[in-house]
Amino acid sequence: MEISSKTSKTSKTTQPTPSGIESFEVKVKGAENHPANFGKLCVKGSSAGETVDFEGRMLNPQVNGKVVSWDSALSTVADKFSSVIQEHGSDAVAFYVSGQFLTEDYYVANKLIKGFMGTANIDTNSRLCMASAVVGYKRAFGSDTVPCTYGDLDLADLIVIVGSNTAWAHPIVYQRIAAAKRARPDMKIVVVDPRKTATCDIADLHLGLKPGTDAVLFNGLLAHLAQANGLDTDFIENHTEGFQAAIDKAQEQQGSLADVAQQCELDEADLKQFFDWALSRQKMVSLYSQGVNQSSSGVDKSNAIINCHLATGRIGKAGMGPFSITGQPNAMGGREVGGLANQLAAHMDFNKPENIDLVSRFWQASNMAQANGLKAIDMFQAVADKKIKAIWIMNTNPVVSMPDADAVKKALIDCEMVVVSDCMQSTDTTNVADVLLPALTWGETDGSVTNSDRTVSRQRKFMNGPENAQPDWWILCEVAKKMGFGESFKYGSAADIFREHAALSGFENHGKRDFDISLLDKITEQEYANLSPFQWPLSNDAPNGTKRMFSDGKFFTPSGKAQFIAITPRPPVHPTTPDFPLILNTGRVRDQWHTMTRTAKTAKLMAHKDEVYVNVHPNDAKRFGVVDGELAKINSPLGADKQVIARVVISDSTRPGSVFVPIHWTAQYASHGRVDVLVQPVGDPLSGQPESKHSPVKIEPFAVQWHGFILSREPIVTQAIEYWVKIKGKQFYRYEIACSVCPMDMEVWADTVLGLNGEKLQYHDKTGNRYRTARIEKGALQSVLFIAPSTDLPPRSWLGSVFAKTELDAKTRLSLLAGKQSGAKDEGQTICSCFGIGINTITEAIQKDKLSSVEAIGAALKAGTNCGSCVPELTEILASVKAVELK
Repeated sequence: MEISSKTSKTSKTTQPTPSGIESFEVKVKGAENHPANFGKLCVKGSSAGETVDFEGRMLNPQVNGKVVSWDSALSTVADKFSSVIQEHGSDAVAFYVSGQFLTEDYYVANKLIKGFMGTANIDTNSRLCMASAVVGYKRAFGSDTVPCTYGDLDLADLIVIVGSNTAWAHPIVYQRIAAAKRARPDMKIVVVDPRKTATCDIADLHLGLKPGTDAVLFNGLLAHLAQANGLDTDFIENHTEGFQAAIDKAQEQQGSLADVAQQCELDEADLKQFFDWALSRQKMVSLYSQGVNQSSSGVDKSNAIINCHLATGRIGKAGMGPFSITGQPNAMGGREVGGLANQLAAHMDFNKPENIDLVSRFWQASNMAQANGLKAIDMFQAVADKKIKAIWIMNTNPVVSMPDADAVKKALIDCEMVVVSDCMQSTDTTNVADVLLPALTWGETDGSVTNSDRTVSRQRKFMNGPENAQPDWWILCEVAKKMGFGESFKYGSAADIFREHAALSGFENHGKRDFDISLLDKITEQEYANLSPFQWPLSNDAPNGTKRMFSDGKFFTPSGKAQFIAITPRPPVHPTTPDFPLILNTGRVRDQWHTMTRTAKTAKLMAHKDEVYVNVHPNDAKRFGVVDGELAKINSPLGADKQVIARVVISDSTRPGSVFVPIHWTAQYASHGRVDVLVQPVGDPLSGQPESKHSPVKIEPFAVQWHGFILSREPIVTQAIEYWVKIKGKQFYRYEIACSVCPMDMEVWADTVLGLNGEKLQYHDKTGNRYRTARIEKGALQSVLFIAPSTDLPPRSWLGSVFAKTELDAKTRLSLLAGKQSGAKDEGQTICSCFGIGINTITEAIQKDKLSSVEAIGAALKAGTNCGSCVPELTEILASVKAVELK
């Protein structure tokens, strides 16, 4: 981490920055010795330094909209939670926390609510990403144990990527796989996904199966392995139980390759090729994520995958295993401490009374929870039903991310008390809170995180945060003290918490539990500060950590043997209907993270995908009358008033009958972009994970009379605009806008939106319904507004560059209302965010310089040479240009 100062005479901040510097710049570099990434960073990681300023930060505690002291805010929270518990019982309160928590924060939250408030009503947004994988592992292994390591991706002969657009969601993992493929071209990569995503760029085979049929596919694979003598009978006999029931069920339902192909809507030859590779290639890693987990049968899908590894003995050895890759930075740390409602602590559960007793004795808990709490969907329903009277939401944004998000919003508005801890002042969730508590964030606080392969890493403070913000663990401890639990929450540092966390992991363990880092239970402050990454278990029995689990064939079940699970595939709960004939799939885009709270702060990360969009197959576009580049309205059975308005992108990468919309946009950045208002609140019966990949919807054109855009130095009030999205640019904000009704007086309307200050330039063609205006103050451009009856509008890039000028020259002034200047290049849509290189520049270079490979593009323009996230798109652009040339 590098921090460099910048002196500033024109703007001073009273908020603290490193060493009292008035302004500063943070540059992020990867740690070359870290075993997870070896110094490589995706564009989100390398841009993190651009998001650490205090713009938009929550600076002070607030109660009912008024700034108060910390003592007052903490007393308000403690008094309310205490009174609710006293009057209505422990289950009338709840915590909803976050995979963005550090492990130490997670530990304190879990201990407070389960050990002292007396309820297990603590759940996390990790419920939305990997809860099904957790239950799948526990059913098979008796523990929530990821058996693999990232190094297995380098050694595998077959990698099956299931339900993951790894190229965009886990770009460093994707680049590692791509590098392994280049080093060993005989390695085979199979992508199992209804969509043809960027990840397919390195695939030898793409299986674009029918949505929801993953368990069918892997049941079919299990049956094929048995029929083709591909089983490891010694491993099955000596190290597993339940095989016969599982294979009988698979043979009965998916015993024929032709039947599996029909059920999955796959080409039979493609399916046979996958089965043959899985039969012949012993070193096989199955890498799976949200496409498997976010399902009403996500647990069964996980176990269908695991069954195939158990049947072949492909677990606990180099280059093989079922590898669930998480979607949160510290989902694994939350799992370790018990941050889910159906977990106790330290990988123990409520289903064993002896575990409850063990944790209670270790914590010396005064009011220990005795049973599972409410999972996320049920928790917010309990808020709506007024069974939960007070809820504390920490570092997450459920008004955007939960299914049936509008119902969640209403529940919180009607709740007696909503407390929100966050680093940002205005989110969809902070806007419905009664109490706001300003939290420190990345770079400002110390702690640890755990990644997908059990590697624990330290996160170190390198700068001061806002003066009145505090670490989450400190906020929780202070509330605990005010509730009368002070003796158990006297931590002075994150290291104090980590030591207790480590001690609990080893308490009366003796090898009975997988999670054990007890070798660190007496770590000093300095040793904690210098702690190097390690893979747990880290104990007296494994003093150097543990790369791979189950290499001895022993598991954490009562018998010590892994369990096959007989799987009967189930379709999604909500099928399509004549009124709602399309399947809505949701997911991530390359440069954004969750609900954009921080990633939307930097222009670099907003450049690639800057607007809410919907991918539609050409056949469906024709069927429903939607046009590429125009707007469409999407509704679900949850109500006509719950809708998404998105820009149409027609592509055959989406299956006919399905549409795809990203998850990231919020009411802070779009008028109608919260896609989870359309998602049904139904979850897996075992894991509680929502079915975010399969909601029935309908789509139709969103008819408008005009389209337009605004560029402004300052944010504008969007109340008078029917459709809008907000995009951060360099020294300006951009708004893409549209309305179904024309204002009575366009000039008056423009003044309402842009204000009356400054010199006004304008052009108005009333007959053609075209209007353009620019506002100039003190010689510099303050805002521009362009309106037209269609999307045929000037590029935004040149106008955006004008905001960097402190004084406009005559030529620039004359060009403002034209929207372009002679000789100015339009980069087009940004493809390479790391270097800001647009599609027009790339296309021109390919044509002019006769570039014939992605490597040649990189040598000429640098595109694709940093994080590599854009390489699949460069491949696609290259192929497109070559196809045009051949014609």
